[in-house]
Amino acid sequence: MRCLKEWPVKAVPAAVLLAVPLVWGNNYILGVMVTVAIFAVAAAGLSVLMNLAGQVSFGHAAFMGLGGYAAAVLAVNYGWPPLLALAAAPLLPALAAGLVGRPVLKLREFYLVLATLAFGTLVHLLFNECRAVTGGPSGLSGIPALKVFGFVLSSEREFYCLTWGVALAVLAACRNLRRSPVGRALSAVHESEEAADACGIDTASLKLKTFVFSAALAGLAGGLYAFYISFVSPSPFGFHASVQLVLMAVLGGSAAWGPVAGAAAVIFLSEFLRWAAPLVLPGAGAECQIVVYGTALVIITIWKNSGVWGRVLCRLPAGKGGKEYAAGSARPL
Repeated sequence: MRCLKEWPVKAVPAAVLLAVPLVWGNNYILGVMVTVAIFAVAAAGLSVLMNLAGQVSFGHAAFMGLGGYAAAVLAVNYGWPPLLALAAAPLLPALAAGLVGRPVLKLREFYLVLATLAFGTLVHLLFNECRAVTGGPSGLSGIPALKVFGFVLSSEREFYCLTWGVALAVLAACRNLRRSPVGRALSAVHESEEAADACGIDTASLKLKTFVFSAALAGLAGGLYAFYISFVSPSPFGFHASVQLVLMAVLGGSAAWGPVAGAAAVIFLSEFLRWAAPLVLPGAGAECQIVVYGTALVIITIWKNSGVWGRVLCRLPAGKGGKEYAAGSARPL
């Protein structure tokens, strides 16, 4: 009965996604929606790490960059087939997360934030300085077109179908993870690591595996981004992008469609600020956006930690079931 009450909540977003490429043929609209899908993949992994396991990371833009550069270097410098290079994109971020995760995840609260922030800054510095591999600040160009079973993806509509197909698969995997015994163990770790340890849960190993999983999804998003843009440079993977990803995870909360809601909110806000900021403050640039994102992050965290989508679920006519779903997914950061 509860499933029947909740089906509109799940069906409406899917119907909207399917209708967008059919109703709007505008490349700008499709491009924005492709960007939302790519960032939703990265936000889904970060949401599992933050909202389910309770571990905050301000370095996930670095993992996204590692995935993007890994796919680009394999395709450009080593001649790998684009699809194989994309499939390999999550491996380098996962390896990096496995190496830094064990010492970093021993820290808590602000110390964990500072450690992940330092990691992100270090990786961004390496992107700029390792010119022989990354091309330095000028970036790496000449990324070949992505081919899927011999079909070349050359239009916004085709990338829309690919990126949203990947995003929906990732959302389904994260939803199943939350409902699995591993998800319940992560919830226990979030509530109290000491109590979880007392119950026999290997909290250190579980947190590390979750960190690696979230980094791999960020790397996959980076690979999609590299092939979509056909160019990769350090600038999209700095502190600004890390703040965006954290804001997406906080806005979306732990609901199944939360990463999409969070990514859409941040990307649409970014597009609006790009248009409105120069009108209000002539000469304003990215610094205006980072101030708005930081302010929004503080307000949302204080106001409601269940995220935007959690509040939407409570308002929709799913009745008690929808409220229980939203409440069950709401966990303090």
